[in-house]
Amino acid sequence: MSYILDIFIIVLLFALFGWSHSILASNKLKERLTEQIGDKIAFYRIFYNIISTLIFAAAYILSPKPDLVIYDAAYPYDFLIVGVQVISLVGLIWTFTYIDGAEFLGLTQVYRYFTGKYEPEELDEKSSLIIKGPFLLCRHPVYLFTILFLGLRPYMDLFYLTFFTGSVIYFLIGAYYEERKLEAKYGVEYKLYKEKVPRFIPSVFSLMRRR
Repeated sequence: MSYILDIFIIVLLFALFGWSHSILASNKLKERLTEQIGDKIAFYRIFYNIISTLIFAAAYILSPKPDLVIYDAAYPYDFLIVGVQVISLVGLIWTFTYIDGAEFLGLTQVYRYFTGKYEPEELDEKSSLIIKGPFLLCRHPVYLFTILFLGLRPYMDLFYLTFFTGSVIYFLIGAYYEERKLEAKYGVEYKLYKEKVPRFIPSVFSLMRRR
């Protein structure tokens, strides 16, 4: 019974994180803020990243850590699992080479603000549709490689399995709403991209496009 309660608390805490993260990321909220503070919305991305990190850390610290072991891979399977995990980490790093890291962190926005070049209609980020590199394999390579990196572990306990399952569900839901925003922003261009490139799992055709 205690394990069921532990799972409930873990799910509840990380669901609260996911809910707050989604609310803070919504364009409606950012548009309302822009109406009130104008180009000072340039500071929002840094605020968003800091608050999200703090809420996630609080959820992790407050979560119970049940000592139930799900599996503990023996040699040499543990090395094989870690090897694939390393490959997924390389894939994640590769993906971020196609993303403006300073913009992602919110640093470029602040720079543009202080140089008088920030446009409030950008909201908290100036973005462009990326259709190259890992984004030709699937539409959400960040989510794909993160799921692989988090899930491929030689040791799994109940806490981490619950956390990982919740993360996958959140990524699936997040991808759906993210695509709605991208389709509204890029229109036909994004619709054509969706028709050619799978959402998460690379297909034979998407792999061939990398050649």
